[in-house]
Amino acid sequence: MQRTVLIVDDERNMLMVMEMALEEAGYRVLTSESGEDAVAMLRDPDLAVVLSDLNMPGMSGEEFIARCQRERPDVPVIVVTAFGSIRSAIQCIQAGASDYVTKPFEPEELQFAVQSSLRLHDLMQENRQLQAAVTGAAPRRRLVGNSQAMLALRDEINRVAPYKTNVLITGESGTGKEAVARSIHEDGPRAERPWVAINCSAIPRNLMESELFGYVRGAFTGAVQNRIGRLEQANGGTLFLDEVGDLDLTLQAKLLRVLQEREFSPVGSDVVRRVDLRVIAATHRDLDAMVSEGRFREDLLYRLDVYKIHVPPLRDRREDIPLLANSFLQTLRAEMDKPVERFTDEALASLYAYDWPGNVRELRNAVERSLLSCNGMLIERDDLPDKVNRGDGELMRDDSELAQVIENGLDNWLAVVERDLIVEALKETGGVQVQAARLLGISERSLWHRVKKLDIRVDRRVRD
Repeated sequence: MQRTVLIVDDERNMLMVMEMALEEAGYRVLTSESGEDAVAMLRDPDLAVVLSDLNMPGMSGEEFIARCQRERPDVPVIVVTAFGSIRSAIQCIQAGASDYVTKPFEPEELQFAVQSSLRLHDLMQENRQLQAAVTGAAPRRRLVGNSQAMLALRDEINRVAPYKTNVLITGESGTGKEAVARSIHEDGPRAERPWVAINCSAIPRNLMESELFGYVRGAFTGAVQNRIGRLEQANGGTLFLDEVGDLDLTLQAKLLRVLQEREFSPVGSDVVRRVDLRVIAATHRDLDAMVSEGRFREDLLYRLDVYKIHVPPLRDRREDIPLLANSFLQTLRAEMDKPVERFTDEALASLYAYDWPGNVRELRNAVERSLLSCNGMLIERDDLPDKVNRGDGELMRDDSELAQVIENGLDNWLAVVERDLIVEALKETGGVQVQAARLLGISERSLWHRVKKLDIRVDRRVRD
């Protein structure tokens, strides 16, 4: 790809010499004879390096370089100076310029300086993306569940993940909307690119704009240095907007422009920057109703809701409760260093019967609370939170899965669920037990015992 270089020098002959040397090296070159005119060229989204003379009439080289630092902190600046002003060049380096070249110079010297600064530019961009990836990094988690609702949800994820289509995820609080969004990202072509998440309800409205778009030094009181926003951090990857329904109307309009034009300006700057990202939004609110009430922009909803995925509440996939509870137990007992083996049948029955208004998040909290209360190797019914044992959530006796439990007994029902899950994991891994155990979150030895107990035959082909 041809790289773009901006040269600013009031000496026309010197400008032409530098332009010829860099065009010969294969660069796209922009030129300006004054700092004032060059400011507008900083808006070029492909700009990679700036070369600026120091001694210029009007806006001085120092002033222009300071402007570059405010407007385009991502673009390295090379100072071009005469021998007598090297001290000023060093001062510019201390203020943020990346290099300097003294006049007169050979074309190769100029080309080498630009090449070195381009490497710096690329390293700065990679560093920003790496920081964003590390900030949002989390172990890849398999969506736990074997219910029809979860199988349908996985099908939808598989259908939309390979594309860069914007996705709107709906569902009650605590259902795992972020986990679904993360799965879409990790199963798609941008999996190795940045994942950046922001909770629109957790950040005060007066700070949300600078959090999303970033800002330049001096944009407001306390802005002592440039800061890139979440949009730029997510460039090339995925931006996840959790609780997008809580954005105010002013920010909705600005977000709409980003989705339409793929460009934005940091707070306090008129420089336009381009971004390439996938946007996944989530909400527990009824956005259609908010549109009718004038609290959410209809045009923004159309941009976000290209493909909608609804995450079912836990009460609608009740058969997944034992699997989720055991999955949380495996994770939390390691974090808390408590050698608890499992739930008793009575404890699992109570978990199954509770209605879980807080959904998966509430279930995880209940498992953690139970681990703290547990003094033995088994989590008893009395170790569960009181409201779970009281059955504050309505016991849905017409549920088909609950009917099977009542008819066959909890032990038999759990054995069937456990067997189905192990068979599914072995099929997914081609019968490789080490990989299947990793998928299930258990040790290989534990899987071997369960395979023997449930009479599952494994010889690289799994037979039901």
